Order: sequence, then C-alpha cells, then structure tokens
Amino acid sequence: MANDRADARGFSAAGYGDQGNIGFGRQPAVLVVDFQRSFTDSAYPMGRSGHVDQAVENTARLLKVARANNVPVATCSVGWNSPRDMGHWKVSSVYKDMFYGDAGMELDPRISDPSDFHFIKGAPSIFFGTPLQTFLTRQGVDTVIVTGCTTSGCVRASIVDAFSYGYRVMVPEPCCGDQEMAAHQANLADVGRRYADVLGLEEVIQAISGKRKDA
Repeated sequence: MANDRADARGFSAAGYGDQGNIGFGRQPAVLVVDFQRSFTDSAYPMGRSGHVDQAVENTARLLKVARANNVPVATCSVGWNSPRDMGHWKVSSVYKDMFYGDAGMELDPRISDPSDFHFIKGAPSIFFGTPLQTFLTRQGVDTVIVTGCTTSGCVRASIVDAFSYGYRVMVPEPCCGDQEMAAHQANLADVGRRYADVLGLEEVIQAISGKRKDA
C-alpha cells in the first residue's frame, strides 16, 4: 500500500515538470518522422491505425503553415537495403515492404513536398546516423517541432535525441500517432515532464505564423 501511494505522487514530488514550459527559440523547424505508406496506408499491417491517419491530416495542416512561413521541414522514411543492415527488431511487420524500392517507404502524399529535406533512416530516431543535424545547423535552427509516428517508438526516440543535442523540443500532440491511444498518451505525458513542451496544434501554428524571412 505504501508503494502504491509513492507511485501516485512520485514524479511530481520529485520535481518532474516543475520548470514550466521550455518555449520556442528564434528559429524552429518541423521534423516529420515516418509518415510513410507502411504506417499510413491500410494495405499494410502497421497502416491501419485511425489515430495515425488523423495525425497525418493534422500534420499536413501544420506543414502548409510552416512552408508558407519559410520554416524548414525535414521528413524521413525508415527502411533498409536488406535484413543484414537492420537492428534486432521484435516487430515482424518491419521485415516486409520496408526495403529500398518498396512502395511502403514512399511518403504519404498528404505530407510530401519536393521543397522539404527528405532522407532515409535505419533506426528509431530521426537523428541517428542521418544528415539531419547538419541540415538544422545550416538553417540556424534552435527549436524542433516533432511530428510523426509512432509516438511510443520512433517519435519518442527522436524527441530524446533532439533534447540530447540541445534543441528546444515542441511536440504538437494531434500531429503524433500510435497503434494504441494509451501508449500515445503515456509517452507524451512522460516526455512532457522531462524533455519537451507538449502543445496543441493551434498553439504551434500560432507560434510559427508570421515568421516569414526575406529570400
């Protein structure tokens, strides 16, 4: 019983979340994690989540505003050349339709745009072993807005790495999706008391609106 009481108040009693919001810096960028057909198209086993589908729709709205205001956008797909260069995944679905040339690696057309910086990653985080850090440095970015799927997997890994690299991390909750709502909510609650500001879509849109720069 004593342990149950400690668990109920443990994080807040230990000071988690006490510092308040991090806030936006001078230059944001939007990061879109794995909104590819294997996660967004119902023809694929991992593409049947209505929650992910709605997150794609919300992200498409955010990206329209970001592009109109010259906010950098980086997108990624996850995939491999062969099983030899994969990690030891425990998810059977990633061993199908997620190799170079497979249609499952194509970005969902609702969020794809040729003006964005797009690349392939081979691990959960959008940062791990990718050119993203160099791109963000060249753009003078100090704030990243993390969207994508899945919240409990690659999105969370990307949030942790963004924090570790020293970025201000913003997460628009409606722009992230998962296979189960409980996992989505639990992970955002956890990163929200540790590493990131978890915000509404309208808050983020308002923050990036009017940031148009001279060409």
